[in-house]
Amino acid sequence: MAWLNRYADAIYCIVRLTIGLMFACHGGQKIFGFPPSERGLATNPTGLTVGWIELSCGFLIGFGLLTRLAAFIASGEMAVAYFLTSFSGKVIGHAPTALERFLPILNKGELPVLFCFIFFFTVFYGPGRWSIDALMGKRSTSLS
Repeated sequence: MAWLNRYADAIYCIVRLTIGLMFACHGGQKIFGFPPSERGLATNPTGLTVGWIELSCGFLIGFGLLTRLAAFIASGEMAVAYFLTSFSGKVIGHAPTALERFLPILNKGELPVLFCFIFFFTVFYGPGRWSIDALMGKRSTSLS
């Protein structure tokens, strides 16, 4: 199966682009209302901040610009989204307070967990060969 290794860079680029753009869509829903969502636009400061993080980090990760930094921020935001609860005890994130409902499959938290770990992997793997970061790196090394 070693012959599959020749496709690794292209596949990683496709995965990074797809995940990044899907993440940006969540921010677009909160900031611009596009793609349309039942929740509508974010009106509170937290929702707007989250929306801008998702939109900007999603595009940066998708196109491979400042990839590690954007992936670190996005991974942290998704970890917070999973565990966040308000002081009133009302769950506003995905994880409920009861231990038996901690599992993502039970509390509909699969998406934040997947985003969190994919972005965490991206922090360590980097932008890949097919990215704006890689293009900028080649240009600066060829001039010096």
